[in-house]
Amino acid sequence: QVQLVESGGGLVQAGGSLRLSCAASGSRFSYNVMGWFRQAPGKQRELVARITRSGNTIYADSVVGRFTISGDNVKNTVYLEMNSLKPEDTAVYYCHLQPGDYWGQGTQVTVSS
Repeated sequence: QVQLVESGGGLVQAGGSLRLSCAASGSRFSYNVMGWFRQAPGKQRELVARITRSGNTIYADSVVGRFTISGDNVKNTVYLEMNSLKPEDTAVYYCHLQPGDYWGQGTQVTVSS
């Protein structure tokens, strides 16, 4: 069984920065892809960014140039550095891992204008 533990959410003013972390644990664990999704009230969950074990990354158009995803294969941890935050970035952010389709519990990010 894989567990994902997220941290780093909070309240920040527009233009500010936050760093999210997601640590994965479990026996005989090795991820292929880890990523961050977000869900704002009344909206569908959407992909923010993801990274493969080899370091390939993809980003949602709305965060390109502002967010950076990175991973630590030794610690089985993925990070999301979020800069120049906007009110529209406000959402619950979820960590996701493949294979196995595992989800974290979510961490709230609120950006005030």
